[in-house]
Amino acid sequence: MSKLRFIPAMLLGAMALALTACSSIDAHTTEYVGAPHPAPTAPGNVEILRSEPTRPHVRLGEILVSAGTEPAASVSAIEQKLRSEAAAIGGDAVVVVYDRIQPVAAYVRGPMWDRDIESVEGRKLKGIVIRYTR
Repeated sequence: MSKLRFIPAMLLGAMALALTACSSIDAHTTEYVGAPHPAPTAPGNVEILRSEPTRPHVRLGEILVSAGTEPAASVSAIEQKLRSEAAAIGGDAVVVVYDRIQPVAAYVRGPMWDRDIESVEGRKLKGIVIRYTR
């Protein structure tokens, strides 16, 4: 009976280890109140821009992305996450307003009389989802 309990615990531990070994990309999308709510678009058609376009457009919402740095998420994976999140709310493009690596957590380690504070860094990115008004 105890062996049967041990096997699921081992599997869960192995899965947790495998997941932490991969770089994670989390995204949170917020649609603006009062903005248009168009039908979803195709992720492959969503542009990623570094500045606001001169072409007429409306802002639909924003995307906040958090990505790990140990190991670092690939730029193409982050861009794909932006495209899929923007497409889900009907965006034609995402304007990246900031993209930086910054401290996201801290922890204390060492004995009581000689502690060190270590920081954990992560990549933070914010993009504004727009739709062209044609």
